[in-house]
Amino acid sequence: MPPVQAELAVPAGGPPTTDAVPIRPAGTLAGALLRLARPGQWPKNVLVVSVPLLDPQSWQRGALTNLVWAVTAFILTSVLVYVVNDLIDRRRDAANPARRHRPLASGRISPRVAVLFAAVVAVSLGGVLTHFTPATAWPVAAYLVLNLGYCLGLKHVPLLDVFLIASGFALRLIQGYLATDTTVSGWLLTAVFTLCLLLTLGKRRQELRTSGGVHRPALRGYTVPLTDQLMQLSAALTAGSYLLYLRDEAPLAGYASVAAVLLTPLAIFGLFRYLQLVLVHDAGENPVRIVVRDPVMVANAALWATLSGVLLIAARGAG
Repeated sequence: MPPVQAELAVPAGGPPTTDAVPIRPAGTLAGALLRLARPGQWPKNVLVVSVPLLDPQSWQRGALTNLVWAVTAFILTSVLVYVVNDLIDRRRDAANPARRHRPLASGRISPRVAVLFAAVVAVSLGGVLTHFTPATAWPVAAYLVLNLGYCLGLKHVPLLDVFLIASGFALRLIQGYLATDTTVSGWLLTAVFTLCLLLTLGKRRQELRTSGGVHRPALRGYTVPLTDQLMQLSAALTAGSYLLYLRDEAPLAGYASVAAVLLTPLAIFGLFRYLQLVLVHDAGENPVRIVVRDPVMVANAALWATLSGVLLIAARGAG
């Protein structure tokens, strides 16, 4: 994603015409605000912003502190966008059986409270950004602008919607490099971007399979065969970019050849497994759930991470 995962369903007759969503008290206000902030989506900020830790040069106390501030900034920015998105689409959400229980759609939080919450988040974000210079904070600003445009209508433009989501992840990665004062890896950035395209297209495919594209206007520009072809292209680009990263840019010193032999099969297997789950088992609706719950994906990722860590430590020791 931009982070906004919630373009919301509308019944065939269109969104409700009422101006207010009925209040349905349930749970505490604090719990509703926490749900509005979507903490389940925060780990992707930690993972992507922290990718520069693959470079041993970033293993310094100052760089790690800056990385914590970068992760915090992106978490707050994504929360701000989630709130804005849900404010804009609250009536559309209320008509969607899968999303009508969201805090704003269900009436557990009023629009006024949501606006106040967004203001608090924005002020907190401003405080965090004081730890950056304009030259190192621009990915956060660009991410916020892209996502606000996404919420306000760009999410309804086919193809552009998935590119904006993938761009959000690329901006996270760039922020991580700026925070650790390390050189941006062009091939790794490309691999992350195309991998996010793959995951987002898998979600679009599953939405087409389950709803026929009724609830999301952008889906009118997709078909299942098209998403299948675009996913295969994205997977090929991801694999190729990752191979070039290992060969040309990975901080592996004399271990680049060993890394190519050991890590490439695991990376390609992970892509194959994802394609299998989506194209054969129709499991693309929640990419994060696939990655963390499929035993094969988890085992493959754990082995890849372990070998990558060993090789990076060995390369640092050799250097």
